[in-house]
Amino acid sequence: MAGKGPHCSFVLLAEFDIDSGAQLTYQFPQPLGTDEGLLANLMLPDGAERHLEDWTIFFLNQTPFNTIAPVLALETESSDNQSNGEEGSPELLYVLNLVRTKHDKSVRRGAVVKAMAICTRHPFIQIFKPVLLLALDDYFANPSQECLARLFDAINSMNISAAPTLTRCEKLIMRASERKDIFAEKFSTHIPPLPLKAAHKTTGSNGSHSSEDGVIISARARSTTAASDPNPTHPSSPSDSSFSLGGSAVWVNDDSVIIDSQVGVAIGAGPGSVGGASVSGSSVLTSRGRRSTDTSSGSSHAYNGGAIPTSSDPHLRSGISKDTHFFQTSIAYKGHTLPIKLPLATFPEEVGEYSLIQLIQTFSAPLITISGPLHPHLHTNGILTHPIIILFNALVTGKRILFLGHNIPAGQVANYVLSACALGSGCGAVLRGFIERSFPYAGLAGGEDWVSMPAYIAGVTNPIFETSGSWDLLMDIGTGRVVVHKDIHTSFPTTMAPPALVNPTMPRPIKAENSTGSEDDIQRIATRDGKDGNQKSEFAAKQDSLDNMFIEDLISAITSHFGETLVRMRFTEYVVRFVRLASRYEELAVGSTKLGYGSAPFSDGSLGSGIVFPDEGVAYKELTANASRIEGWRRSKSYQYCVQDFKKYQATAAIQGFDVSHQLLRLRLVKNLPDAEVELIVRSIADNLRTYEQIVELLTFMAPHTGGLQPLSFCLFHHQESVREATVDIFNELRQNPVGVIFLQALNHFQRYAYVRQAHARESRMKDLSHGLAPPPHLVSRTPSNRSEVSLGVL
Repeated sequence: MAGKGPHCSFVLLAEFDIDSGAQLTYQFPQPLGTDEGLLANLMLPDGAERHLEDWTIFFLNQTPFNTIAPVLALETESSDNQSNGEEGSPELLYVLNLVRTKHDKSVRRGAVVKAMAICTRHPFIQIFKPVLLLALDDYFANPSQECLARLFDAINSMNISAAPTLTRCEKLIMRASERKDIFAEKFSTHIPPLPLKAAHKTTGSNGSHSSEDGVIISARARSTTAASDPNPTHPSSPSDSSFSLGGSAVWVNDDSVIIDSQVGVAIGAGPGSVGGASVSGSSVLTSRGRRSTDTSSGSSHAYNGGAIPTSSDPHLRSGISKDTHFFQTSIAYKGHTLPIKLPLATFPEEVGEYSLIQLIQTFSAPLITISGPLHPHLHTNGILTHPIIILFNALVTGKRILFLGHNIPAGQVANYVLSACALGSGCGAVLRGFIERSFPYAGLAGGEDWVSMPAYIAGVTNPIFETSGSWDLLMDIGTGRVVVHKDIHTSFPTTMAPPALVNPTMPRPIKAENSTGSEDDIQRIATRDGKDGNQKSEFAAKQDSLDNMFIEDLISAITSHFGETLVRMRFTEYVVRFVRLASRYEELAVGSTKLGYGSAPFSDGSLGSGIVFPDEGVAYKELTANASRIEGWRRSKSYQYCVQDFKKYQATAAIQGFDVSHQLLRLRLVKNLPDAEVELIVRSIADNLRTYEQIVELLTFMAPHTGGLQPLSFCLFHHQESVREATVDIFNELRQNPVGVIFLQALNHFQRYAYVRQAHARESRMKDLSHGLAPPPHLVSRTPSNRSEVSLGVL
């Protein structure tokens, strides 16, 4: 994560002079080589004197007019982390600016306005707010360039060399998980073992459990125990066993030899438990004559001989964050040590502390008004298109978007712009190209430059920009107005309809519902719906459209106090599905696609691929409803980036040869899957799950809020033994890694026991074969997992 180059590239200081206006007083450590007047006006936004304090954000190196040219070249990190992705282009600099007004009757105008800003290559600029506050206080008390030098040195002295660098897949897993010990093993390469007392901590059998206990005694551990204790209290206890899941003993056959260290692991153990477990507690005789190990015993948190620390571990190592979503470090400034929580799962398209919840609530209130002409790129559901969907459509189709916040602090306006960029990009995880054309705060200075930029996303506080008319969609934060420009059809003509989609199961092509058809078509549809022909633009409006239902679900979740994480995950899924839908659309309209795997059904022993629909009717209904905005997106730069990203993904993916997402969606959504397809899916996954990278890539498609491993766990109960065996293979591979164990722990007790029971049975069979013990003839054909051995008279 440390990368190359300093954390802070420049520190700027601007002041307002009543005679000469905004002035850039200092640039440290060297001049930026760009328009000083532009920088000063960005640091001192319009109406700054009306607020005691305000935060603003703007970017450098976006366009020719704000590209810096310092005398001494800057050290920059690899271009892999650049948000714009342009080869040879300078790295984007994020500028965090604090402006403060101090009222003083002894000066002209009765106030002193100063602003200090830092330029950094890190998108998580919010971590620098505390030190910037101290530095500006310092400057007010002692105005000199030394304050800027101290701030510059303090930030660049921040040590993040030990912060783990996560891959894209690891970031996706981390941000989807609420576990505070996710990827805890990455925080240090040298993990000391737990003290013996910590590894064998016990609690009362009727007490509460700090973790879900799950105990599997390995044969190796039992033999060691038997050898060290010549007079055991219970001679038969080493061969008895039980698995504790959530405090309830789940039985395994008496004559079983519990899974060896290669297979035995405490699936139900506490957070971070990965390796073999040791048992403490007493052995008691149950009413069925079997012995049970005390289920209140804790398990050792061992992995490769070491301990994985967790937030609930009393022996947590110093230096490890209590929440592994962040790396904890500090900045020392003038005797003050400021704790810093560095987010580890941030993508370049996510800048600052944006809030999708705030964006949705602002433009979902009952008093929201939508005005202007309907456009097929924006209004995918006619007049009933939700404002947030209109905003998303404008983002992906490259419209000029203006956020207006009259008399609202510029920092709040900037947050709406950053939230919009995250919205369009799927929270930075799916699409890109939004930050490079966004201007979180834009003023009159340099306005002629950014206004002329195509597809800009800008935030302004001056209402004069509304009257200028150089925008396509206006989002008024203060009043809740959503205005589509009256000349949008001139800027984006819709004379050409999207290609008709040919459904091989229907006698004629299906036209896009929002495409520009003939007047007769529009009149016919309007008459069919019982509407007057003058209301022809409303023919596609449906109250129960998928987009409306999606937004209603989000609003319901927000009302029920679900957090920002869930909302972000839902929007990431929404954008992922949009891209896969566009890929399918391209196949039908053009004949091939560059956005994803080609759509194909399961046939002749070959796995299917592409987007998954419940049935063909739903598929073509959804495709035609989205045809216009997909056509608009295909003309945008974001589309070009997406094509590049998929090509790179195909070359670097850990799991090659089939569409993993398609297979998991088939298991999750489709009823009555053919047995042959289920078997091929689980066997293909099992055969391609050998490395850590493959395991992590698989888990990115199985987010906890969508059920996690549940689709695969159902295969443990399949009536075909080959399917169950392949699923056990998958879970055995997952169990070899800490992150896989965390996902296994999220299964319910019934699913976990099904896995443990079948893994144990396999180990027992292998042991019998290794000793030359052939099973009885009536047990050669094992029973399906949905029929108990007791009911079949085996026990």
